[in-house]
Amino acid sequence: MNHCLELQSEHRLTPWELLGSEHLYPIRRLELGFQGCQQPITAREPGNSPSDQTITILHAKVAQKSYGNEKRFFCPPPCVYISGRGWRLRHDNTKAGYGDSLYGLVGYMCLDSSAHSLDDTFKLVFDDLTNYRMFACAKSLYISDQDKRKHFRLLLRLFLSGQEVGSFQSRMIKVISKPSQKRQSMKNADRSRVALFNRLRSQTVSTRFLSVDRHAAVASGRQWTAFTITLGRGLDQGDYVLSEGFICYSSVVQLVCTETGVALPPMVIRKVNKQHAILDVDEPVSQLHKCSLQFRETAQSYLCLSNDSLIQHQGSSSSRDPGRVVLSDGCCWTIIGVEAVEFSFNQNLAPLHSLISPVPVITGLQVSGGGHVATLEVQGENFTPHLKIWFSCQESETMFRSPKSMLCVIPDVSVFGESWRCMRQVITVPLSLVRSDGLIYRSSYSFTYTPELQPPPPRGAGGAGGAGGRKERGMERGEEDDTLLDSIHQEFTRANFHLFMQS
Repeated sequence: MNHCLELQSEHRLTPWELLGSEHLYPIRRLELGFQGCQQPITAREPGNSPSDQTITILHAKVAQKSYGNEKRFFCPPPCVYISGRGWRLRHDNTKAGYGDSLYGLVGYMCLDSSAHSLDDTFKLVFDDLTNYRMFACAKSLYISDQDKRKHFRLLLRLFLSGQEVGSFQSRMIKVISKPSQKRQSMKNADRSRVALFNRLRSQTVSTRFLSVDRHAAVASGRQWTAFTITLGRGLDQGDYVLSEGFICYSSVVQLVCTETGVALPPMVIRKVNKQHAILDVDEPVSQLHKCSLQFRETAQSYLCLSNDSLIQHQGSSSSRDPGRVVLSDGCCWTIIGVEAVEFSFNQNLAPLHSLISPVPVITGLQVSGGGHVATLEVQGENFTPHLKIWFSCQESETMFRSPKSMLCVIPDVSVFGESWRCMRQVITVPLSLVRSDGLIYRSSYSFTYTPELQPPPPRGAGGAGGAGGRKERGMERGEEDDTLLDSIHQEFTRANFHLFMQS
């Protein structure tokens, strides 16, 4: 089955500024606002603790199989990012060193098959980045022709100060023999998170990845960036309006770094064949195809790799075919769909040497009922009876149904605000899963309470003498009634929930 690249809807972006004619200069950082119940992988709730620990695995969606004695290493190589102050705190609490590794952190990555030996396991060496972040990549992983699987996952085992943290899996990776040269079918849609790399004369050592460093586009020999590719319509300069649909050659696209929000300028994506950009092709963009990125501001100007720097290269029209432009090797980029999977947790309240895995993952939410008897079904993976669902800092009554489903009572909005009787604004709280030993699993999901439509009845002006006293006593009596009603509602909710559990 072949795959083409389909657009994921993103946000309106301001065009990027070029400050020179030959070199690419630093890109402005964009302020991205997120909407909806599920937040993107880069979103963070302000209530999260600074001692959280996060693991992010980046990898390609497809991998080419190796045949015989050859080794086709995965390209781009799987990467692991470690972030959060919690790693340092956890290391300090163990009061133990572990060689020369950073914070005593050591990782091993392999394919998820018990048949693999230690020779097939790659040891990860972490480099220290800025702002409590670390990075490592597994640059010599491959899948041989002895492995008959059509799909597999990567397995990451992590150790901190000699103690195992846990095992973490990537998303599913499709095995292919070679890139398809056939015209792609639009019904086989792929996601729109991509990576691009340039490889001169098919040499692995010459591979350079399009990346973002310090808010600037760079060519890196080790680190690569996952970009969201967005489809635009309108070819006027300065006009970039997002559009829905499949990413096809000759379309205007924009690449946005999924981590920082840094954006390249809107460019036209062209198909490349034998070092020629083809101008009259509009078929869907496919995995591991060669492409070029043409700047709209200058005719026949293309994004080019030159001596490990990114420049604008001026192509020349083909003397044989006016619909083709002759390019240099540095203008020919390979495009591939990529995935990012993130695990975020907090071990502050958990035992010192507790295992993180298996990590529960939320994949969907379903609300049932309403008012004081509303319930929320949480769908996902790796659920156990030892997990509770938390709405921000409020624990909810939780029922375990299966490893892929849990049910809970939605807490009343009154626990999140004093003026809950007449809400004038939307209240959104993050959802977390808390294990019985105190380990907190963060999620990218949140729950939103919508405002009530009716305001509370106006209170009359206070009278003189005994009338004022009677009104004050009446108000106190009303507050007591409200408290009684609230407790009745809560008991009613619990009773209905338990009846549901029994049924």
